[in-house]
Amino acid sequence: MTAPTQERDRPSASGRGAVFFAIVASPAARLPLAVLASLVVGAMVRIFDATLSDRVWLLALVLTGAPVTWKTLRGLFGGHFAADVVAMLAIVTAVVLRQPIAGLVIVLMQTGGELLDAYAEGRASDAVRELERAAPRVAHRVRGETTEDIEADAIVPGDVLLVRPGEMVACDGIIADGASHIDVARLTGEPSPEFVTAGSVVRSGSVNQESAFRLRATAPARDSLYARIVELVRSAQAEKSPIQRLADRYAIWFTPVTIVACALAWFLSGDALRVLAVLVVATPCPLILATPVAIISGINRAARHQIIVRTGSALEQIGSVDAAVFDKTGTLTIGYPELSELRPADGFDEATLLSLTAGVEHASGHLLARTTVLAAQARGLRVPEARDSIETPGRGISGTVEGRRVSVGSLRYVAATQPNAASGLAALHEEGAGLRAYVAVDGAAAGELRYADHAREGLPAFFARLKTFGVNRTVLLSGDHEKNVAEIARALGISEARGDMLPDQKVAVVKELLAAGHKVLMTGDGTNDAPALSAATVGIALAAHGGGITAEAADIVLLADDVTRVADAIAIGRRATQIARQSIFAGLLLSGAAMVVAALGYIPPTIGALLQEAIDIAVILNALRAGTGPASDIP
Repeated sequence: MTAPTQERDRPSASGRGAVFFAIVASPAARLPLAVLASLVVGAMVRIFDATLSDRVWLLALVLTGAPVTWKTLRGLFGGHFAADVVAMLAIVTAVVLRQPIAGLVIVLMQTGGELLDAYAEGRASDAVRELERAAPRVAHRVRGETTEDIEADAIVPGDVLLVRPGEMVACDGIIADGASHIDVARLTGEPSPEFVTAGSVVRSGSVNQESAFRLRATAPARDSLYARIVELVRSAQAEKSPIQRLADRYAIWFTPVTIVACALAWFLSGDALRVLAVLVVATPCPLILATPVAIISGINRAARHQIIVRTGSALEQIGSVDAAVFDKTGTLTIGYPELSELRPADGFDEATLLSLTAGVEHASGHLLARTTVLAAQARGLRVPEARDSIETPGRGISGTVEGRRVSVGSLRYVAATQPNAASGLAALHEEGAGLRAYVAVDGAAAGELRYADHAREGLPAFFARLKTFGVNRTVLLSGDHEKNVAEIARALGISEARGDMLPDQKVAVVKELLAAGHKVLMTGDGTNDAPALSAATVGIALAAHGGGITAEAADIVLLADDVTRVADAIAIGRRATQIARQSIFAGLLLSGAAMVVAALGYIPPTIGALLQEAIDIAVILNALRAGTGPASDIP
């Protein structure tokens, strides 16, 4: 029993060990480790035979430099002009001029930067595989009086399927027989279950919560809504434009300058070693190292604030987003309905209305029933026990509470169970959006309960902060009714709002913004948001609600259930890229000065390589600042 306790007492040590092992064991680490081994072996051989040592080092340079050279050439042939072109030229020139030490140092710097980049980039997303694993594999087809299990892919339109409680609907269809509540959160993001009965349209991806029903398939599983969500995520990831990394943008002008300096050195002196010296000191290690070090530091800083950045490019991109798209339910709202208002009728007060309602609702498993009971308990009210309860799924429940007959539910249900209360209930009714429950007691209208999914705290200040970051276009998307979405957007100061949105429609909105030239941030928490998260420039998921596929489809995951940390993520990304740019500018200025001195013949190639290492150390130390600072220091 002691070993586990000791391990928990030392998480930082084990964490450092795990990170070290992950870096060293990764494929990206093999080449820089090979270079280090070559330098060590060459140094040992030189003690015994200087000539053999030169051959060993030259062979090591050829073997370790060849992959770097080939990778750079392949990128150039593919139209990708990257920061490592000068490094490739330096390596090739070092081989031609038989200057292995200078060349090996360049290979070490180049591959070390790639290793840091690979570590910052993180693992690839498994979003599509996660979605496919969650899809139903088996369906229960009804044949006369018998039921047979078939593969979901074998469903054809017209098949009658039995959907049992707890099962996901395998295909789109229409209910032929039965009634139940279904969870549609994967599709719309809305937490309230839908009541369905004969004739209701049901989409694949819904989950049956209560009673078994029979479904007549209207589409095969491969053409149903859930399959379309899988395909949307796959296509969104495939179509996402590759990001030009920060270092490569600077390389576009620095590389030609370096080549011109080499030409001048050769023209003025005719000395090939001067050309190599210029290439060595010009090798853009500030470009290669500054960005990944700053990004890794920013990723680590974000993690300390419960913001998990899954790719280095996401941290680079988030600082420059200018449009933000948000899901409503569970993202900007708390994600479940709460009792927002009590409207007692004449002869009843709020406490009596809520106590009697909670008493009869205690026997129901409906979401709003649980909400009502919790609201009564939170107010310190006694929840009496109901007897002779009768529930009509999706409509309401009736029972005897302390000798009084209580009915709770929809206006039609309550009026039907207690007809004498119909006129009084009609007087309470008002047109409008929102969830409501009507109550009648002993044939008299007792009142109305209203429910709402409340907005999270601090959102007006959050949206004001986004504007200071240049995010001037904000869009609210939701599967909820258009009117509810518009009201939330107006209250929070969001510029655009769209309701009744399905997953493919959310993707279409994101693509519209991208086509208009915006860099788009998408924030969501449900499976229905996953395709849009994948399509956006940067996708952020709230893991506390959605997790699973939502987190897999996103570039950044908020572990804390606090959407305002999106602004913190933007601030950390902006700081990391600013520091990376500072390091790049300083490093390139120093390299430029060294190029001039090398062109004049005052710096030999090997010394130039060591001088470049000193510049690299200065760049790295500055880039590490991206990971420092307390939470209060986030701008």
